Amino acid sequence: MKSCPRCEAPIDDSARFCSQCGAPQNEEAAEELDQYVKRQAKQVVGGSGGGSGAGGGGSGDVTAADVFGVAAEELTEREQLWRRGSYVLGYATIVVALTQITNPGAWLLLLGGIAILPPTRRLLGLPVGGTFKREAMAGLYVVFVVLGAALFFVL
Repeated sequence: MKSCPRCEAPIDDSARFCSQCGAPQNEEAAEELDQYVKRQAKQVVGGSGGGSGAGGGGSGDVTAADVFGVAAEELTEREQLWRRGSYVLGYATIVVALTQITNPGAWLLLLGGIAILPPTRRLLGLPVGGTFKREAMAGLYVVFVVLGAALFFVL
């Protein structure tokens, strides 16, 4: 009998997975587990929640695809770069604002950082049936940051 490399539990020589921790015991089992996780992730992101059960699939349900938009692999390289840059800029602005939260200008910086994040753009657009343009959210970001910076240095 051999033991699991992860948890040291004794396992049968022909076992593909550990009965204690579930760790794959060979490359084939690891690949099978990887494929299973990828299928489950696609199912969750794709919002394939059925529709035959009670309350499932109604038109008022908001799926992950509605909130986060198109899957990352369907975006062009430029759109992926824009999304990544928006996250970096937004979170950096939020961190700066939180470190200076006692200053009134920090609140506008915080709002600007939140405004530039891609999920915010999508969530704000849900009530009107679409998403706001990236340029509109970038403009809103600039307005908040300029006003926040002005207040930050004046006060």
